[in-house]
Amino acid sequence: MTLRTLGLIGGMSYHSTTEYYTGINDAVAAAVGGHASAPLLLSSLNFQDVRDRQIAEDWDGAGELLAHHARALQDAGAQAVMICTNLMHKVAPAVGAAIDVPLLHIGDAVAAVATERGLTSLGVMGAGRTMTDPFYAERLARHGIAAICPSPDDRALTDRIIFDELTQGVLSDASRALLLGVVSRLAHAGADGVALACTELPLLLAQDVTPVPLVDTAQAHIRAAVAFVLGTD
Repeated sequence: MTLRTLGLIGGMSYHSTTEYYTGINDAVAAAVGGHASAPLLLSSLNFQDVRDRQIAEDWDGAGELLAHHARALQDAGAQAVMICTNLMHKVAPAVGAAIDVPLLHIGDAVAAVATERGLTSLGVMGAGRTMTDPFYAERLARHGIAAICPSPDDRALTDRIIFDELTQGVLSDASRALLLGVVSRLAHAGADGVALACTELPLLLAQDVTPVPLVDTAQAHIRAAVAFVLGTD
């Protein structure tokens, strides 16, 4: 079986990138058998460089940075590229324009899972820009999925936990309880389910403790990656 080579732009943060690497390889190994693993190329960025641009609102610079890595992956033989984070899909148009191979967009993967599960509206929990900027909601809307944004207080809470704790490898039961409150309030606001639209959030939240279905965006993206590698997309 011929497997296709996939390029990963990771390191944002490396905690979730390890989930991508392991998840893709585990699924490919299970599907193919033997000693098979996924042919992956990884550009693991220094997250501080990316975070500095986020804080400075230098999205053009962030787009150029990721586009540079995307081109390098393509030139090294990647037949498709994916950005292993939700927030940096804000610069997905710049990345996609810089390469001649497909960019596997996380929003498409999330919408596919939501549609299969019969969900028509998703609360979006993630970094501040992911929750408020149109790039995420508009991508879901292409597939008929409505996005519900948390309240300003819940947005600030979620963003703080992501960047002060989760992206630095800190897992706290107290923060888990606070995030569960955000999920409950989104459900009360009419969300059929909640998209964990930061790839670190599943490190703290699990389906068995929430009142509505969760869409693990990293796992949805991993599933799309596996389908590409196996040629079943």
